[in-house]
Amino acid sequence: MSEPGPPTQTEYALRRRLPRRLPRRRSDIYINMKTDFKAQLSRCQKLLAPGSGCPEICIHGLGLAINRAINIALQLEATGSGSLCLAANTSTVELADVAEPEGDSDEPLARTRNNSAIHIRVCRVAPE
Repeated sequence: MSEPGPPTQTEYALRRRLPRRLPRRRSDIYINMKTDFKAQLSRCQKLLAPGSGCPEICIHGLGLAINRAINIALQLEATGSGSLCLAANTSTVELADVAEPEGDSDEPLARTRNNSAIHIRVCRVAPE
């Protein structure tokens, strides 16, 4: 005869929700780790090219993508040969995670957590 075990616990599936985004403008670039680095860099270069009608862009990085956002901004500055100016701001973004039960009996559990973010403004410097 087997001994009675602990009462069965409900299994939960963790669902990570997307962060709240600022109003999306043409000059906003959201950096992630899934897209190829060269593709993200070339998109930034195209937006900053003379005649594109975009005098500045804002590069946004969240969590793990902060290093990549900084790297892209520094690459733009290095290839810009002194014609680009960088201004960086850091912030903390509140993210929501929802644990949804496998069955229909319980209500979902929500929890919030904080994540670091960076916003880098890259603008063209007027020639002297």
